[in-house]
This record gives sequence, C-alpha cells and structure tokens, in this order.
Amino acid sequence: MKMNRRGFLGAGVATAATLSAPMVLGASHGKPKVVVIGGGAGGATVARYIAKDSDGMIDVTLIEPTRTYYTCFFSNLYIGGFRDFASIGHSYGTLAAEYGINVVHDWAVGVDRDARTVALASGSKVPYDKLIISPGIDFVDGAVPGWDVSAQNAMPHAYKAGSQTQLLKAQIEAMPQGGTFAMVAPPNPYRCPPGPYERVSMVAHVLKDINPTAKILIVDPKPKFSKQGLFEEGWQKHYSGMIERIGPDFGGNNVSVRPGSMEIDIDGEVEKVDVCNVIPAQKAGRIAELAGVTDESGWAPVRPQDMRSRMDENIYVLGDASAQGDMPKSGFSANSQAKVCAMGVRNVLTGSKTFPARYSNTCWSLIDTDDGIKVGASYEATDEKIAKTSGFVSKTGEDAALRKQTYEESVGWYAGITADMFG
Repeated sequence: MKMNRRGFLGAGVATAATLSAPMVLGASHGKPKVVVIGGGAGGATVARYIAKDSDGMIDVTLIEPTRTYYTCFFSNLYIGGFRDFASIGHSYGTLAAEYGINVVHDWAVGVDRDARTVALASGSKVPYDKLIISPGIDFVDGAVPGWDVSAQNAMPHAYKAGSQTQLLKAQIEAMPQGGTFAMVAPPNPYRCPPGPYERVSMVAHVLKDINPTAKILIVDPKPKFSKQGLFEEGWQKHYSGMIERIGPDFGGNNVSVRPGSMEIDIDGEVEKVDVCNVIPAQKAGRIAELAGVTDESGWAPVRPQDMRSRMDENIYVLGDASAQGDMPKSGFSANSQAKVCAMGVRNVLTGSKTFPARYSNTCWSLIDTDDGIKVGASYEATDEKIAKTSGFVSKTGEDAALRKQTYEESVGWYAGITADMFG
C-alpha cells in the first residue's frame, strides 16, 4: 500500500478516536493541566492529540527550546543531497494558533514530582496534573574514549538534527580527494537502528559523485545491525570497493578517538582520517534522569498500556527515552506511542473512553537514488512489555520498480507524520 498524507492521518485519527463526550474531573481547580517536555515525534504529536481531542477541556503546554525543529528522520537524505535543509525543519506556530497549545521555547531543567512543577532555565515553574516527557536521547559520558560533546565540532555526532547535520555535510563535501570518512557506530540500544547505515549509504552517494576514490570506514561494536543483508547488497551494487566495516571480531568494540589529530585507535591500530562521525552510546534525554524516572539502564521504564512511567503515576515517557519492550527507537514509534498515551491521559483527566493499545512502526532507508528499503512491525501491550506480534522487511534481490515504490512510500510517510506532529 502506498503511504500518503491522507492515509497516515486517517490511521492516526482512527487510533485515537474518542467515542464518548468527556467530562472534566477535578474541575474545582480549573481545567486539568498537561505539560509536555520535548517537541519531537512523540511530544509534538501527544500535545496536538490531547489538545485536539479534549475539545478545549485540557490545558496543554509544550516545552521545547528550539523554535524550528529539525527531524532526525530524513536528515540523512539531506546529507545525501536528496532533501534541502529547510525541508526537514518545522515550526510550532500551527500548534499554538489552531490547537491552543501554550508553546514555551525554553529548557526544562528540573521536575518537582511532589509539587508537580517543571522548572525552566528562565527561572519559571510550570504546574502540571500530568507530565509527559519526550526528550529524545543524550549520550553516555565516556562511551567513546577521547570524545565528548566538546569535540562535536571536530568529530560531529549529527544524531540530533540541526547544525550538527549541516556541519557533517560540509565536512564530507570538503574532504580531500581520496580521503577517508570514518564512522564510529553506536552499541545497542540507540535511536533509529538502520540510521547509521543509511547515513553511510548517503555519504557514499555524495562521494561517488564528487570524490570517487574516497574510502568509508565503519567501526562497529555490534556483531550485526538492522537490515544488514540489504545494506551490504546495496553497497556492493552501488559503491563497490568504497566501504569497509570493522566489527567486534576485528576490534570494532575497542575504539578511541583523537579529535585534535583526526585519528582513530582501533584495538591498538591507529587510522588517520579526514572526517569522523562519532555516534556514541545513548541514554534517555537528561530531563528524564533529572525527573527520577530512569533506571540503571539509562532509559525510562513505562507501562505498555499507556506509556505511563513505572516510577510515577503522574508522568508518562514517550519515544526514544522510554524502555518499553520490542519497539525500536524511531520517529514512527514515538508518533505511534504518542497517540496511545494521549488516549490514556484524556481518559484519566476527562473520563473519555480508551481502547486496547496497538502500536506500529516502519523504518525506511535509502541506499541510492530510488533504491529504498524498509522494515516494520505491529505490536500490542502485554503486562511485561510492548510485544511484537508481526513484522515485515524488504528482501534482497528486489526489482528496481519495487525499490523506487518503497522510496516514494517513505516520502509520503514523511509528509504525513510531520503534518500529524505539527498540524
């Protein structure tokens, strides 16, 4: 089925439909207040659905520091030259103007769970009845020896889209002829499992055109990765001889970097490189930790039925930051979880009807022009986790027409999900 904006929005509306008129609980102290931290695929979606479907009966505040949000999904296509930068940027004006959401551009720097307030960098405090945290990822300190965020201009991560993505693209385009692009890939779990390997494909696509003798080196701590057979088939077809991957059997799990001299130490062997994309190990965004809703894994455990924190019944955690079970950390997953969460929050605050939680995900990747692949699954809530019930994945050897159709499907999905997020 070809995904388009109308189809995507229709599926979302069906998921979060309300069959009963809501009644306000606790009306004596005014409308119930929902505060959402983070304006990405989880946060923007859940804010919009709560505001839209509560019909004005819930006050929704969205806290997001950036005025223009750049999606991590499709940022690789910007690196590869298939999108311009403006096309992955989105504003919050419609959420404020059409849905009445109070959009606050500030940093959330603390949560007082007893007083039910969120502290902002500006010094203000925002009260809540229910708090939804969707902050995406942060990086594990010391995950790649020699690298921290102070080195991100020399060795960009570009795993939070925006200026880092622009910087990495500029560095790739400025590489000397015959130079080496290196990627230090992350360990599991991390945001967008196929993301690093789609990025390698997009870097190769650029270099094949402007720097055909350049080399790409992937240093990977994982023995295998998402859609590996599909990517490796595509690399051999489109970029033969350009890409080398060093896995843990050959030292890919024992890596340090030297940003000052642009060197990588791989199990004792030093490689001089021209561009180095370091994608460190990841954890939930810092505000989840400050709120006390993460565990020793660095992620935030949630109830599968509604994404409610297992640490606090008044807090919900969405998207990449959550530890929920089988779903990958992706924009599609966060958007799907947001609709279930919105339904659950409205039920608690207004008595509206709920339905059994159903989740879905698809991750598309582009290998070269019109060569798109995908993987996806459906999920349900069990007592223990969000559990996979069925799945699908592209096959090696597919014909060019099907691969082009898969890519076009991804473009339709992007238009749909960003409309679903930002209105």
